[in-house]
Amino acid sequence: MSADTVESSIVLTETAAEKVRSFLADQPDVDDVALRVAVQAGGCAGFRYALFFDDRQLDGDVEEQQHGIRIRMDKMSTPYLAGAVIDWKESLEASGFSIENPNASGSCACGDSATF
Repeated sequence: MSADTVESSIVLTETAAEKVRSFLADQPDVDDVALRVAVQAGGCAGFRYALFFDDRQLDGDVEEQQHGIRIRMDKMSTPYLAGAVIDWKESLEASGFSIENPNASGSCACGDSATF
C-alpha cells in the first residue's frame, strides 16, 4: 500500500509544524509516523476534524510533506480538506490546532466541527 503524493492540498503553517515536531520528540520510534488529518461524521456542526499521529498507510491515502512533517489524509477526507490551513494558536483562554477551511459552509462556536 503506497500513499499518493500530490501537490499541497492543505497548508501546515510553520508554527503548527513546530508544535507537531515538539509532540513527536516525546514519542519513541517515529520513523513511519505521520500526522493524519481527517474529516469524520460527528461534532455539533455535522462533521469534526481529527488530527492524530498514525503509522498506518491506508489504500488511497494522500501524503504530503511540509516543513519536514509528513501529513496523511484518507481518500474520503481529501476533498473536504483541499485548501484548508492548519495552524497552532495560543492564548490565555486556550491553545491548540485550528483549521481554517474554505470548503466549510459553517462551523460551530468551538471551531472543532464544520458543515460541508
